[in-house]
Amino acid sequence: MKIDGLIRATFLVVVSIIVTSCTAPDTQHHIVISTREQKLALLDQGKLMAIYPVSTSKFGLGDGRGSCRTPLGELEVADKVGDGALPGTVFKDRRRTGEIVAPNSPGRDPIVTRILWLRGRESQNVNAFARTIYIHGTPEERNIGRPVSYGCVRMRSSDIINLYQIVGRGAQVTIVDLPLAAVVPALNPAGQMTEANPAQSGSH
Repeated sequence: MKIDGLIRATFLVVVSIIVTSCTAPDTQHHIVISTREQKLALLDQGKLMAIYPVSTSKFGLGDGRGSCRTPLGELEVADKVGDGALPGTVFKDRRRTGEIVAPNSPGRDPIVTRILWLRGRESQNVNAFARTIYIHGTPEERNIGRPVSYGCVRMRSSDIINLYQIVGRGAQVTIVDLPLAAVVPALNPAGQMTEANPAQSGSH
């Protein structure tokens, strides 16, 4: 009986691994980040869905180990962390600490709410995953729109929740030191989209 139970358990583990490995990467969505404008555009099959304000590194651009800079080029969403977490939930080493921090709490600057962990696709950003470069929520919402991070791409909690719900693992991420309009064809003077949020912004 014990052997049967072991075989059954092993079978379930193998099935789980196969199902996980067969999950198709998100090829529908594309995130474009402009460090020059401190904005993030979300595209769905090339169609502009939304533009969010962000905050990239105050140390500039690059991918050197220990540099605390924001990498440029083509990357992808390697992993997602934070399913169902309340806005302001604090993460340390991608684990919930049990604390919730309100926006703009004095002296507090942890990673909060959601994490999209990025992996570089090019030699110029090959260290991004090991450097734990994320798109993540921040309680320092007053500084969104200015380069004040330590390498990651920061967003307001309400915005990262929306982005997290839409994009999946494998989604393309492009980070450029150019205006968004230079990379996103949908952004033109005739049909330019204002800074947007697909859902109503809450007081998170």
